[in-house]
Amino acid sequence: MPLSKHDREQFLAEPHVAALSVAAGPERGPLTVPIWYQYSPGGELWFHTPVGSRKARLIDAAGRVSLMVDVADERICYVSVEGPVVRTEPGTDEVVREMSARYLPAERVASYVEFALAEHGEQVVYVVRPERWLSADLTS
Repeated sequence: MPLSKHDREQFLAEPHVAALSVAAGPERGPLTVPIWYQYSPGGELWFHTPVGSRKARLIDAAGRVSLMVDVADERICYVSVEGPVVRTEPGTDEVVREMSARYLPAERVASYVEFALAEHGEQVVYVVRPERWLSADLTS
């Protein structure tokens, strides 16, 4: 059964690891990778990735992405959203810190941010406007 608008937005707002997909050209399937993201109900979603990475180049070329999150434990549920990239922003230290704090225990954030900035280099933030939604709660 599809989730209501409220329920799908609440589910997407939870800190799930998402599968991000972006077109990879006519002779290839889409690039699909796990990613951390941020979303507030009714708003845009965003994520960051290294400047110049394959993922960033494909997103720049395609101009849109799909993102899917799911759970399969006592509840079997998923939400998929697709939409255009509406803007990009610099991936500042604070952006990396905010995202890390969403997914990691507080005591691990500082060391992870230090690692991420050193290992992943300059970041770019992609902001996506959700246009098309698919969802289901298979336990209802």
